[in-house]
Amino acid sequence: MLMYADVIIAGFGGQGVVLAGTLLAQAAMEHGLNVTFMPVYGPEMRGGTANCTVVISDEEIGSPIILSPVGLIALNRPSLEKFLPRVQDGGAVVVNSSLCGDAQAQGGRVKAFPVACNEIAEKVGNARMVNMVALGAYAKASGALPLKCLQEALSHVIPGHYAHMIPKNAEALQAGYDAV
Repeated sequence: MLMYADVIIAGFGGQGVVLAGTLLAQAAMEHGLNVTFMPVYGPEMRGGTANCTVVISDEEIGSPIILSPVGLIALNRPSLEKFLPRVQDGGAVVVNSSLCGDAQAQGGRVKAFPVACNEIAEKVGNARMVNMVALGAYAKASGALPLKCLQEALSHVIPGHYAHMIPKNAEALQAGYDAV
């Protein structure tokens, strides 16, 4: 059976959008899948908007550009409003309800998974781990990769001077997974 998943991860600069995409791509590669990863951010990186696209497949990938993604992780309302209309019908959309409120995901056109990422990250012990909570939620909502693959890849994407944070990041991934 063909394995294919693509997702746009979007939010404010500084929310760890690119780190979440890097982790997803690294985990998929370590799982033996083909991957493309394309970050999009500009000089407004801190506080502006940032997004990245990750495509995962067991076959060759023709292009990293996705017009109609199967998945979306929206960490803030502007990202939800910008990318939700592009998500394919029936696609998995993880919505950070902490910043998006009870945003309706287009009348049931997509499978919406509202997760209070900010509050969950704070309970884990670090408010900056919103990205990991959302990525864990996406892992369960989409079934794209086992959670364990993401947790095992953390040591390959977290910089050495933050290695002491790997267990908390793994815990945040688990908390997001459990919230779905």
